[in-house]
Amino acid sequence: MRKRDSLRWLTARPIAHRGFHDLARGKPENSLAAFAAAIESHYAIECDLHLSSDSIPVVFHDTDLARLCGQSGCVRDLTAAELGDLRLSGTPEWIPTLDELLALVEGRVPLVLELKHIKGRDAGLAWEVVERLKRYAGPAALMSFDSRLIADIRAADPGLPRGLTAAGDWRAAPIHMRTALRLGVDFISYCIDDLPTPMPFLARRLLGLPLICWTVRTRDQLRKAHALTDQITFEGFAA
Repeated sequence: MRKRDSLRWLTARPIAHRGFHDLARGKPENSLAAFAAAIESHYAIECDLHLSSDSIPVVFHDTDLARLCGQSGCVRDLTAAELGDLRLSGTPEWIPTLDELLALVEGRVPLVLELKHIKGRDAGLAWEVVERLKRYAGPAALMSFDSRLIADIRAADPGLPRGLTAAGDWRAAPIHMRTALRLGVDFISYCIDDLPTPMPFLARRLLGLPLICWTVRTRDQLRKAHALTDQITFEGFAA
């Protein structure tokens, strides 16, 4: 069976980038409020994962806390409880754990979870995430830009859908294709601004891998994505 058939749930509905966030309405990115809004609108959820200093997966995009929490420091230097005490973009929302996200979603919409890379500090991230997903009944996939994290996902659970997040023009194609083949990825998530480009289309046509894209923010990008990919990751509008 080709991957596009076995992963139809991954491409069945638009994917809300960092949740269906809207800061003007008190729903910052990667917050439980943004994820609840995605569920209400029947969107799949994309979000980002780091590991706290006490080895608990937390939902946060940046390496540094400054942009979203107004204080300096690396997200991985604080415990999950300390991160939960911070507030996102001046709202009552906090940095949630993966456990809180899974308890909120309860399998109602698909999850596309990106593991974030910090050089020399990724040990245990994939394993902690996979252990939690083993106890989760809903559809979920993991992805990363970092090939070592993808390898960790495969080692922790070979049957869990894993994807390569990627960008770049034709010059990046050999590296991305070698990574996809070596690690046996199940789907590709590619930058919409770099499409069309050879690697994701070869993977889609020759290997049958679903192709999703990031991040669609304009109607022009939306038209392009509909013509070239199997599904969008979007933000800033209702898809």
